[in-house]
Amino acid sequence: MNEPDDLYVLTPDRPDLDQPVLVHALHGFVDAGGAVELATQHLLASLPNRAIATFAVDLLHDYRARRPPMVFMEDHWESVEAPRLEIHQVTDAAGTDFLLLTGPEPDMQWERFIAAVAGLVGRLDVRLTIGLAAIPMGVPHTRPVRLTAHATRLDLVTGYTPWVGTVVVPGSAGNLLELRFGERGLDAMGLAAGVPHYLAQLPYPAASIALLEGVARAAGLELPDAALREAAVETRAAVDAQLAESVEGSALVTSLEQTYDEAVAASELPTADELGAELERFLASQPRPDDPRS
Repeated sequence: MNEPDDLYVLTPDRPDLDQPVLVHALHGFVDAGGAVELATQHLLASLPNRAIATFAVDLLHDYRARRPPMVFMEDHWESVEAPRLEIHQVTDAAGTDFLLLTGPEPDMQWERFIAAVAGLVGRLDVRLTIGLAAIPMGVPHTRPVRLTAHATRLDLVTGYTPWVGTVVVPGSAGNLLELRFGERGLDAMGLAAGVPHYLAQLPYPAASIALLEGVARAAGLELPDAALREAAVETRAAVDAQLAESVEGSALVTSLEQTYDEAVAASELPTADELGAELERFLASQPRPDDPRS
C-alpha cells in the first residue's frame, strides 16, 4: 500500500484541540433527500470554520463518473468547480471545536483513504468519529424522522431503538471506515436518517435536523438549526398542499402512517426485503456514470 500520509496535507498551524469528535459526511452515494449535504452546508454556513486538512482528490476521484461543472463564457473557459475533500475545524455555538470531513466519497483507494483518516484521528487526538447517511424508507412525512444508529461499541448508541434488522446493502467508504475503525479498536458510530421514499429526490431538511440532533447528542455539541427548521416548515407545507390535490398520494400517506404507528407501538422492524427494495429503487433513480445527463 502507498503511504496513507501522502494522501493529505495538514495545515502547518496545527490546531489546538481537546479530544474532538470527527463527523464524516461524504457525498456521492445514498443521500436521500439530500439530507447529509444539506446538514454539512448548513454547518459550514452557520458556524466558524477553517479547512485544516486537504486530501489529494486527483488520486481518489473518478472525474469521468462525476464530472465537475465548468463555466464557458463566450470565447473562453471561465472556471471549474473542482471537487474538494477536506477536514474542517468547526466551532459550535458554545465554543467547542469539532472536526467535519466533507466532500465527494472516494471512488478508489478506500483502504488507503481510511488508513489516512485513521492517521489523522491519531494525530489530532480524535475521541469519536460519527458518520452521517440518509436512506429512503416507507415512512410518512407526517411523523418524526427516525434515526438508525450503529457503532463499534453498543454503549455508544444507548437509547436508540433499532429500526432496521439484518440487511445486505452496497458498501460505502463511510460505512467501511466505521467497520475498519472498530477492527482497530477506535470508537466510531453512524447515524442514518429515514427519509420518506416518495420525497427521496427532493431536499428534505427535516432529516438534516434529525441528523444534527443525533450528532449533538452523541458529541455534546450545540449545533444551530433555525434555518433548517424554517426550510422544513416550508417543505412540509408544500408537500401537504401537493398531496391534498392527489387522492392516491393522500391514501399512500395514510397507509404509511398506519404502518409507522403500528411498528412504533410494537417495536417492529422493516424487513430486509422491504428496506432493500426501497434502496434499490432509489439507486436505480440516480444518474448512471455513463449518462450524458449526469
